[in-house]
Amino acid sequence: MPNNYRLAKVSSLLKKEITLILQNDLENDLIRDHFVNISKIDLSGDLQHCKIYITSTAQDKVRKEIVANLNTAKSSIRHNLGKRIEMRRVPEIIFKDDNILDKGLSVLKLLDELKNKNQGNNDEDKDANS
Repeated sequence: MPNNYRLAKVSSLLKKEITLILQNDLENDLIRDHFVNISKIDLSGDLQHCKIYITSTAQDKVRKEIVANLNTAKSSIRHNLGKRIEMRRVPEIIFKDDNILDKGLSVLKLLDELKNKNQGNNDEDKDANS
């Protein structure tokens, strides 16, 4: 079983190279028109399977289409990856939508609402005490 250091190094290398492939080698207008970023890579312990989580500034529907296009092109991406890195076997890859940005934005929105509500209550308390 590979150690965590090796998994981290291979994951980092995969993230770097796949990012370069997405930017330079992939000829897909949908992906080029929207900011696509790899947020996380889950690599199995045997280095055979890799889940790549994608974030984008695009709307939810477009993001799902981007992930579908990436999964359609995954054999080409894997082939390019095999040319770029020296591994005994390039892992099977699957792209997934990572909605962590949406979750983070919704949490920030809730915090702003609470802050505004508390400021409104404090202003009412000051008026009542005057």
